This record gives sequence, structure tokens and C-alpha cells, in this order.
Amino acid sequence: MLTAVLALAVLAIIFGLVLGFAAVRFKVESDPVVDKIDAILPQTQCGQCSYAGCRPYAEAIARGEADINQCPPGGEMVIHALADLLGRDAKPLNPAHGVEKQVKTVAIIDEHWCIGCTLCIQACPVDAILGAAKQMHTVIAEECTGCELCIPPCPVDCITMVPLEENLTTWRWPFPESPEEQHA
Repeated sequence: MLTAVLALAVLAIIFGLVLGFAAVRFKVESDPVVDKIDAILPQTQCGQCSYAGCRPYAEAIARGEADINQCPPGGEMVIHALADLLGRDAKPLNPAHGVEKQVKTVAIIDEHWCIGCTLCIQACPVDAILGAAKQMHTVIAEECTGCELCIPPCPVDCITMVPLEENLTTWRWPFPESPEEQHA
């Protein structure tokens, strides 16, 4: 018994040392510009920018493969922040990727109609939907990014998008509409 415990302890120490060495030796350095761009993006993971999520879009911007005006959920606020960070001119949102919503929305599931198929859970990129197979589902409003990716797979159309109530955590300063308003 004591031999087995000592053998396991020695193995644990050896594996710990190997893993520690591997973590230091094979450390992957991240591009700090990509990290800053990714921090500005809204983290909706919606794919409207034609990339799989916010991190791949940030990497494409840093490589010069994507423009800074492809994020409808972030809208003008994100475009201006990216322009400031990268020293570029701000430009209007590219309509090919969608339009900016003036009001943030969240998904609501009508629990009387939900059949528990779990298709919305699989589609949600931020795991904001709770539920189990053959059970009703619900949305965690604080986690929902309003990407609307849960709506198309729903076979019974029990998901609707509703405006999020404006409070101190959701309110933001509006950007001026025109250059004249900036100097007013």
C-alpha cells in the first residue's frame, strides 16, 4: 500500500515538472495589438463581421485583412475606438455586414411553446441559454449579447428579441451624428 502511494507521488512530481517545463518552453506569445483590438470588440461572437468570433476578427484587423467597420453590434462606438487605437480614420459601418441597433436586445423564450429541442442552446455562442433536452429553456439576460443566432434554429418560433431596459449599466454616451455636432 505504501509503495503504491509513493509511486503515485513520484509520478505526480515527475509529471508536474514536465508540464511546468513544457509551459515555459513552449509558451505562445500573443500579439498585444490583437489583445487590445479584441478588448474593444463587443464579444458577441455573432459572426456578422464574416469571422467566426471577435478574436478571429481582431486577428484579421491586426494583419490588415479586415477593415475596422465590420462589427454591427459594436457600431460607431467600436469603430471610433478601433480608429483611435490603430491611428486610422473612422468610417461608417459597412452595410454589407448589417446595421447598428440603436437599442440593445436580448432573447426571450416563451416557455409555454418551448419543446426542449436544445437547438438554441447549441447555436448560442456565449452559453446564455439554460435548459435540458425535453425541458423548457430560459435565457440568462445578463449573458445574452443579442446576436440573434438562436432564432433561426428554433423549430417552433418561441424565441423573440426584446429591448433591454436602459439602466446605469447599459446606458452609453451617444456619438455625435455629424462633424458640426462635434464642435457645437
